[in-house]
Amino acid sequence: MTSDATAFDASTPLARELADLSQRKRQLAMREFPLPLAPRVLTVANQKGGVGKTTTTVNLAAALAREGARVLVIDLDPQGNASTALGVDHRGDKPSVYDVLIHDEPMAGIVQQSPESGNLFCLPATIHLAGAEIELVPMVAREQRLRGSLDRFLSQKTEEGEPFHYVFIDCPPSLGLLTINAFVAAREVLIPIQCEYYALEGLSQLLNNINLIERHLNPTLAVSTILLTMYDGRTRLAFQVAEDVRTHFPSETLKAVIPRSVRISEAPSFGQTVISFDPGSPGSVSYLEAAAEIADRGAPHRGN
Repeated sequence: MTSDATAFDASTPLARELADLSQRKRQLAMREFPLPLAPRVLTVANQKGGVGKTTTTVNLAAALAREGARVLVIDLDPQGNASTALGVDHRGDKPSVYDVLIHDEPMAGIVQQSPESGNLFCLPATIHLAGAEIELVPMVAREQRLRGSLDRFLSQKTEEGEPFHYVFIDCPPSLGLLTINAFVAAREVLIPIQCEYYALEGLSQLLNNINLIERHLNPTLAVSTILLTMYDGRTRLAFQVAEDVRTHFPSETLKAVIPRSVRISEAPSFGQTVISFDPGSPGSVSYLEAAAEIADRGAPHRGN
């Protein structure tokens, strides 16, 4: 009797958590996700590994696609984890972003639709991309290879009446020619920051590198969004890191935070994002909330 009473006691932490999750779901159901008038191209970047960069890329893309946006994910990481999470075939013999960068192949013939959504597409990465850094070195306009191809692809799709609303570029954690191509192709940078010790380590160097790209290669580039990931509300450290980030970047940091979640980690092994793998979970709801904020904010350099 006591255990049953406790299970349905609204004052228990679990009951409060479930009530809060239900309330957030109701609020999301009433929210609209406005579509941008022109494609928004965001590079998801952090030179520190293990911050949830790829996870953030695919789940934000899937969340926006679920709400009606046409979204393209460009996988620029030779590991191909974004391609895996979106259920897209990226075996070594498949055409990939490598062919776009090195052989000038049009993106239109290589982009694949994700089985997760009719609105979600991926330009996959294969193992061949590992050698692209070296092959790009002697090429003319080597930093502009991705941008030229992407601009042509987006223009073509707009003319065909199938415009894309968002492009997310997932790049490696190191600053090489692949990452520079991602920065040059993008108009916005989204930085995931994990709520753990040393969270801000390396961030100043990343911002310096972005400023260099902006000055010399891409004057339209701007850090538009910072997303706090791996948040554990039970710890004082997570709260303090979140406060520090919001103090330093008050306008860029989203209100939504992504919790530590087993379901988020499990989803890629099933070739899915958490948005489809467990749509009612706290992780899925959190990514949908973050996507809603990104949609509401619009692109900063367009005066929104």
